[in-house]
Amino acid sequence: MTIRLDLAGIGVGPFNLSVASLLEPKKQIKATFFESRDSFAWHPGLLLDNTNMQTMFLKDLVSAVCPESSYSFLSYLVKNKKFYRFLSAELSCISRHEFSDYLSWVAQQLSNVQFSTEVEQVEFNGDSFEIQTNNGIYEAQNLCIGTGKVPFIPECAIPHIGPSVFHAAEMGLRDRDFTGKRVMIVGGGQSGADIFLNVLREKWGKAASLDWVSRRSNFQPLDEASFTNEFFTPDYVNAFVQLNPEVKHSEVTAQKLTSDGITQLALLDIYRELYHRFDVMKEDKWVRLLPHRTMDKLEQAASGFSLEVQNALSQKSEIHQADIVILATGFKSPYPACLNSILPLLDLDNEGRYQLTPDFELKWKGSKKNKIFAVNAGMHSHGIAEPQLSLMAWRSASIINRLSEKEIYDITSDKGMIDWISESVVDELVNA
Repeated sequence: MTIRLDLAGIGVGPFNLSVASLLEPKKQIKATFFESRDSFAWHPGLLLDNTNMQTMFLKDLVSAVCPESSYSFLSYLVKNKKFYRFLSAELSCISRHEFSDYLSWVAQQLSNVQFSTEVEQVEFNGDSFEIQTNNGIYEAQNLCIGTGKVPFIPECAIPHIGPSVFHAAEMGLRDRDFTGKRVMIVGGGQSGADIFLNVLREKWGKAASLDWVSRRSNFQPLDEASFTNEFFTPDYVNAFVQLNPEVKHSEVTAQKLTSDGITQLALLDIYRELYHRFDVMKEDKWVRLLPHRTMDKLEQAASGFSLEVQNALSQKSEIHQADIVILATGFKSPYPACLNSILPLLDLDNEGRYQLTPDFELKWKGSKKNKIFAVNAGMHSHGIAEPQLSLMAWRSASIINRLSEKEIYDITSDKGMIDWISESVVDELVNA
């Protein structure tokens, strides 16, 4: 028997979990969110010791639009009997472990989340979406795509992927032993910093050497200034979506360190650990920090691997040796294979990316009564906050309001500290 839905969610990461959490009490909307895994998991390979969130805990699944929700982080603290201890800990930022536990706690309570269900194919029959899964066939009036990202592997590393060359996302998924090994980390973002600190502290045994390569000019801090945080507000996103593509691109490029830097706490921990080991305890230095370098080649050597990197300062190539290569090289967003049948119906831009309306609805050639939404797919259209947790509750509420074609959640907010675009210019853009 085919089950009919108002909304089918494909994938259950934090972003679709936010939509599900806000839809759960709205029984007038029949929604199911499908996840192939047996239980909720949020980058389990990156849940390492001494890893903290870059986002404040109040920017959880629901609080920005529904602070009274049973699925808020504060509700999690109270119902898990640790509210007062949390306050006494005076945490300026919480650990990834705790936030992951919060997300799992919410997922376990939701009746509209269905695990162990893989969406195999999505077809559009002219009236609705037919969703074929390993647990039966569903029919949905609308879709919300939240399949997340997959590790980005540099082309030169692809032939060598295995126990000794692997992406940072695999770091915590198996037992490691770096004792006596030459370890190289490639990538200067937060994941690289977290792994560097754990290797430095000998979590996986005492390495013979530890090199950290980054194409960035230094190991750069996350920009967390008060005015920088104005980029992570609805007010800024509402201004950003009106800009022309060239301006959007330059804005996102200039704002890289607002979301892709390393926390001040992690940098300070690393610096103090290096100082203690090599200046105070006078260990022989077995660590090298190598910024301004881009990996061009990775080849098997007589012993381990040989990496060729380009030094942007000297303008020369360098050769480095390693036994273990950890790729902290970020993630990419492929189209989920289950959408192959409807992909020709989507209006993609010149770079093959989804084109999104301000309400996170995909532009497509199908019926206007059938909506396709996407989360974590519009940094090019909605700005630097789109892949971050900061605005996920607001985005989820925007999607629900658009789905319902009425205001289910109040997403209005007072004007921010900064006038991004004057009202006269806004009128011109809207009427153009």
